[in-house]
Amino acid sequence: MLVVDDDVTVRDVVTRYLDRAGYRVDVAGDGERALAAVAARRPDVVVLDLMLPRLGGLEVCRRLRRRPDGLPIIMLTALGEEEDRVLGLELGADDYVTKPFSPRELVLRVASVLRRARELPARDAGLEPVVDGDLHVDIPGRRATLAGRELALTVREFDLLAFLVCRPGQVFTRPELLERVWGWDFGDQSTVTVHVRRLREKVEPDPTRPARIATVWGVGYRYDGVDEPAGSAGP
Repeated sequence: MLVVDDDVTVRDVVTRYLDRAGYRVDVAGDGERALAAVAARRPDVVVLDLMLPRLGGLEVCRRLRRRPDGLPIIMLTALGEEEDRVLGLELGADDYVTKPFSPRELVLRVASVLRRARELPARDAGLEPVVDGDLHVDIPGRRATLAGRELALTVREFDLLAFLVCRPGQVFTRPELLERVWGWDFGDQSTVTVHVRRLREKVEPDPTRPARIATVWGVGYRYDGVDEPAGSAGP
């Protein structure tokens, strides 16, 4: 895995904890070195600080998301960087940890992202592909296509889509989605809102009038499908 931070102390602490957890760790001190390291050897996950010299973390995230391999990204953000954090999620980061952070929490987040990237959720193993109009979701293969074109989904986006399409008509609150999709019993509920918005941009015929992922106002979200009445727009 690759840890990207210009603070030597942060890099050393994170590396030490990840090493103790059994991970092989490379480091980079700026955005350009991070991109070069990924190009030289694809890591299993990138732990990426937003505030980097030479090339900022958001731009690094944007460029990594152009890759077709769905490389998992965990952002490190400061408390005052909420807008940047949301933008990072919109660019496709899979998770974030806010500074100052517990290294043990970061290790748990890394383990969660890797587990999602490598393993099929037991509840969805063996399921047949789900077809909703021109949207095909191959859950065992972790692929989704729209009108024959493969969608570039992050690990967390695919997990959310797979969970919803397998449970059409059921309404889930944001805390329920955090816990049941990603296994979090804590976390910022805006994470769900951001991922729903990103999914709508990728799977809806018209993201401003969603037909597949409906908002149930005051409650949460429901998957309807294109052949069902459209839900409310907006998060």
